[in-house]
Amino acid sequence: MINDTVTSIEGILVGHAEQTGVASGCTVLLPRGGATAGVDIRGGAPGTYGTDTLHPLNLVDRIHALFFTGGSAFGISVAGGVRSFLHERGIGFDSGHGFVPIVAGAVIFDLALNPQGRYPDAETGYRACIRASGEPVAEGNVGAGTGASVGKLYGMERAMKGGLGCACIHAPTGVKVGALMVVNAFGDILDSRTHEIIAGCRDGEHSLGLVDAGKEIRNLVCMRGFPEGQATIVGTVVTNVRFNKTQLTKIAQMAHDGLARTVNPAHTLYDGDTIFALSCGEIEGVEVSVVGALAAEATAQAIERGVRKAGPLGTLPSFADLNR
Repeated sequence: MINDTVTSIEGILVGHAEQTGVASGCTVLLPRGGATAGVDIRGGAPGTYGTDTLHPLNLVDRIHALFFTGGSAFGISVAGGVRSFLHERGIGFDSGHGFVPIVAGAVIFDLALNPQGRYPDAETGYRACIRASGEPVAEGNVGAGTGASVGKLYGMERAMKGGLGCACIHAPTGVKVGALMVVNAFGDILDSRTHEIIAGCRDGEHSLGLVDAGKEIRNLVCMRGFPEGQATIVGTVVTNVRFNKTQLTKIAQMAHDGLARTVNPAHTLYDGDTIFALSCGEIEGVEVSVVGALAAEATAQAIERGVRKAGPLGTLPSFADLNR
């Protein structure tokens, strides 16, 4: 089977773990030997971990793991398990007093689908690391995408199932740019080529018809669905081109163009939209803007796949339900 996911880039391993009986989980990316990284945050309600490390002015220039998790702020505890996994293997920044694993990540809000109140924790993060491999990435209702949802303009009653999606562009030049996105958007998800709504807010609690959130907003003076901070798209783009943190920050910024092509509305105060960018290759001489443009395309593809490959969950229908 051809690997058209982010693990087709040499050195990237991805692992998922879910909470048993709970609609939540986490996903971990492990770049062999670490990776230079940047980040760009556009949403008004982000939930992030370790992003200050990635600022171009700061000392550490590589991260050793990147995680995405459900559980909102409770899910941040997966970082401890990821760090333990790396520490046991002697992976980290050489502090002069031992190796300190550098871990970054971001959370989604999936608490509405998790009434049990059991969230991804350190054990979940450790388990995701154990499962990490270079095989094609499983997509849909897996890992951090387990409890993802989209189309929440009028609340969860009229939302649809989101999920985790992956894509990778293989350019004729040998450049590879991949993306992994956890699609938990407040807005509708569009096909970036046709602009057709493929998942989003439904026109009734028991309906499979969709409304157009972009048009509905014209009739509103406030977004009356969720309070702030209960939706987001988080993810990363990865390339086999060598870049520094400043360049990767620009690539992460350009990758958000792919999010804006596929989500309407995007980057609201309700969303925590955060995209990381990782460099784990040795190719040189490629312009930042070239990779940034490919990153936007890969991001759009991954977001679309996140909803196309998601399955239904409870009362939330999926893309497949609309197209039976």
